[in-house]
Amino acid sequence: MAPSSKIERFFQFSLLGMLASGFLALAGSEHLDSISQAALLLALAARAATVSGWLRIEWSMRTVSIAMLAAICFYPLDYWYVSGSAPWAGLHLAAILTALKLLTAKTDRDYMYLKLIAVVELMAAAMLAVNLGFFVFLALFLLFTVATLASGEVRRSAKLRETVARAGHRAFSRRLSVTSAVLCGGILFMTAGLFFVLPRAARGALSGFMPDGPHLPGFADKVTLGDIGRIQQSSRTVMHIRADSGESLNGLYWRGGALTRFDGKTWDNPASSYGVRLNGNRGLIYLGRAVKSRPGREIGYEVQLDEIASDTLFFAGQPETIVILSPVWRNAEGAFHVQGAPPGLIYRAFSYVEDERAPAILPPGRLSSSDRADLTQLPDLDPRIPALARAMAGDAVTDEDKARAIERRLRHDYGYTLELPSKPVRDPLAYFLFVRKKGHCEYFASAMAVMLRTLGIPARVATGFQSGIFNPLTGWQVVRASDAHSWVEAWLDDSGWTVFDPTPPSSEFESQSLLGRASLLYDAANQFWRDWVLRYDLSRQVTLASRLHQLKFDSAPGAGSSLDRGMDLVRRAAPWLIGAAAAVIVLLFFGPDLLRWWRSRRDVIRVRRGEGQVSDATMLYQRMLMTLQRRGFQKPAWITPAEFVRVLPESEMAVLVEDLTTAYNELRFGGRLEAAGRMMRMLDRLDALEH
Repeated sequence: MAPSSKIERFFQFSLLGMLASGFLALAGSEHLDSISQAALLLALAARAATVSGWLRIEWSMRTVSIAMLAAICFYPLDYWYVSGSAPWAGLHLAAILTALKLLTAKTDRDYMYLKLIAVVELMAAAMLAVNLGFFVFLALFLLFTVATLASGEVRRSAKLRETVARAGHRAFSRRLSVTSAVLCGGILFMTAGLFFVLPRAARGALSGFMPDGPHLPGFADKVTLGDIGRIQQSSRTVMHIRADSGESLNGLYWRGGALTRFDGKTWDNPASSYGVRLNGNRGLIYLGRAVKSRPGREIGYEVQLDEIASDTLFFAGQPETIVILSPVWRNAEGAFHVQGAPPGLIYRAFSYVEDERAPAILPPGRLSSSDRADLTQLPDLDPRIPALARAMAGDAVTDEDKARAIERRLRHDYGYTLELPSKPVRDPLAYFLFVRKKGHCEYFASAMAVMLRTLGIPARVATGFQSGIFNPLTGWQVVRASDAHSWVEAWLDDSGWTVFDPTPPSSEFESQSLLGRASLLYDAANQFWRDWVLRYDLSRQVTLASRLHQLKFDSAPGAGSSLDRGMDLVRRAAPWLIGAAAAVIVLLFFGPDLLRWWRSRRDVIRVRRGEGQVSDATMLYQRMLMTLQRRGFQKPAWITPAEFVRVLPESEMAVLVEDLTTAYNELRFGGRLEAAGRMMRMLDRLDALEH
């Protein structure tokens, strides 16, 4: 491969790496919709195939102009009929234009546009991404940026007409790749400390102009059957919860709200409002002692919401105290909301969690007639549903026994699936109970609530999340979108509000599997990133300094000595570690040259022993050229050895070069091995002339 083609291919792949790392960083923020992701991914794949030589795309300027004009004309159609949002339509337009530029870039101006696009992608990701994946893609982006800029400069210099081609392109890609990696590593090493020295600032006012992030329906005052199932199809982490005691919180439900009115397809609340604003003192909201109608336990915990477009707060059991810096409202169904919640909202709570299956120890009071009427309201139902409810309740006498019987039958007779119905149906509840007989939690909860109402038992559908999974590496409970859940709250005259869960168990996340452990490790790294990078402000600096001070002067027996031994071990190992790092760097930079010098030295010794080979001709001739280059004479690549001899000034050196060239031709093309010895002797004389 010609040197210029090596440089060009390295430049093209480096630029492609810049674009790909910027795209992946932006896609990792989950603010890029599937249409934009598909367009950019296909364009990147096509560009990679073109650079590799597997695909050839030739578009005329007229074709490109028509395609861009069509994309611009598609914008209003996208706004009116596809996305319904100006920001999303603009994002689609930008993705299409970027894809066209990727497919048609040929000139230096086009490449400059692509570099700017890659930078904009990374800047957008920096404002939107909140996980460790962004740092990984940032490192890749820096690596490819250094490689692109360096190879672009070499590429530009190689195109200058007055430049003399030199023999410096051997292993060009490998050498420039190593140089780029070392420079990128140095940049990251020198700047990483700033993350732990300077407080984090806001992610920028420009984030307000970006489209809204992924929405989590199902926690508002109106939910259509299927909303929760769509949430469950995502594995994105939506919140982290940590108990004050450090214990696992497996088995708890994190309630977001409850819905009371059903029209056959949609659950909602009669009064769609936030309710009453709760008054607090410096962020502390006291709700009063919970009514402990059953045995239970009290727990304190902290909740860190991910950047989800939901204004709902989630609690276990009955919250008694909330510590939050945002205003909070509570509605009649006991749902808590915040207005204009900041990204990554954090709050603390203290709750009483009842044992739902334990017998009541206190009378619950009475349910008002108006509330009972609302909680037993029914739309026009398929007549088979009330009959099925009576059949499932069987011979049960009490309301609790009837509810437990229906709960058992639904869990036993029906199957769980996240697949949504392939097409809309007129009566989704009857279709679930009598035709499909499988569905996700929302269908099970709706079916049980409706069947309880047909039996005169007040019931409502609660929405929220299951417990998630406990991460022992961090002590946090990890709750994902796939943990979204619906269950039933029924009013029993003897026990009050009681939780029922008719959904059969699904395949749970296996924390002990290799994939599960890797996921928990990645979550722990993300948690560290959030706590000590994104949320690392002045107060956390003080906390970190305080912890280090406590470690140093801890009065616990053996604590100080253990720390001293550790620091002493680090001090003793530091010179060896620094030496090993220096050796690795030296090998990376000088290893290939040292290896070539050693091989050349070995071949020279072999020739001096009279063991010359035909293949030594090139090696010996190159040694002659290196000697001449030190004296200011360089052989251009486009002239032959014989022509090079004729352009040298007359001198003893020119005579030796002519004899060396003759011996070189005899050895390489004539196979006369004795010429190797003559070349070696003339090289020694040439070296003597140099000195």
